[in-house]
Amino acid sequence: MADLRAGLIGLGMMGRHHARILRDVEGVELVAVADPGGDPHRVAGGLDVLPGVAELIASGLDIAIVAIPTRFHADAAFALADAGVHTLVEKPIADDAATGRRVAEAFGTRGLVGAVGHVERFNPALQQLRARLEAGDAGDVYQIATRRQSSFPGRIGDVGVAKDLATHDIDLTAWVAQSLYNSVSAQTAHKSGRDHEDMIAITGRLQNGIIANHLINWLSPMKERVTVVTGERGTFIADTATGDLTFYANGTVSLEWESVSTFRGVSEGDVTRFAFAKKEPLRAELEAFRDSVLGARTELSTMAEAAHTLEVVECALASAREGVTQFVSDPVGADGR
Repeated sequence: MADLRAGLIGLGMMGRHHARILRDVEGVELVAVADPGGDPHRVAGGLDVLPGVAELIASGLDIAIVAIPTRFHADAAFALADAGVHTLVEKPIADDAATGRRVAEAFGTRGLVGAVGHVERFNPALQQLRARLEAGDAGDVYQIATRRQSSFPGRIGDVGVAKDLATHDIDLTAWVAQSLYNSVSAQTAHKSGRDHEDMIAITGRLQNGIIANHLINWLSPMKERVTVVTGERGTFIADTATGDLTFYANGTVSLEWESVSTFRGVSEGDVTRFAFAKKEPLRAELEAFRDSVLGARTELSTMAEAAHTLEVVECALASAREGVTQFVSDPVGADGR
């Protein structure tokens, strides 16, 4: 079978990585790239840098990656859907959830694969975590808490930290827990003089009853990417920056040494750091996109799921503005394809 002809629009910070990996993915040939701003990272290779999505489509594509600023996602996606091109759009799917749902419908009604780059689903630590939760290793899950902190990335100018980063945490939480969000409340802060928020704290409840907490900001000099899952048998901690997963079992051995118990509690359980293969998440995601186009079922975020994620973020921002808990609607066509 001939390689899938791939096109990439957007050669910025994310696009450069897509270009690098697409050239290495078996069964895929990168045949065209586009960016009206040129090729700042010099990743086009021998390909002409086309000015826009229309020229990209004219190259004759089977699949496409959209890695341009958020405000342009929907227009590019609609054009690719009209052209019959299977497409992966970088997160968030669009400027707002309503537009995201229309994008999902455009691909669904045409029988095309429409996916969104919620790449944390392919983080090896989170994949291991999801499998172990599904197997019951934590027992009944009570809470999923995430922390995603770093300094402000100068490349982001059209959205705040909620749509740029909280979308990661909301999607990964729903995916790991295998449950959608039911309600959220939030607080935001504006500390850097920008129009958009640079800090958000979200508390929510999933439809299966799990409590979710997310602390996200662009105001920290250190980078932190942590997911903590607390259950009846213990606590999993996934460090998604390193791909590590550790399990702290509930205490089974009583501590009789008073000074130690002051620091560790009244009992102590086993601590296990798991060893497993670690593939670059973006490479795994693009391989899954290829497989999905070829008919396989994968863990890609569908466009319908991504629209739900964006609605959760919008509800969180509304809660911060209005001071009340917001309830999230069920997505239509949750399977997305």
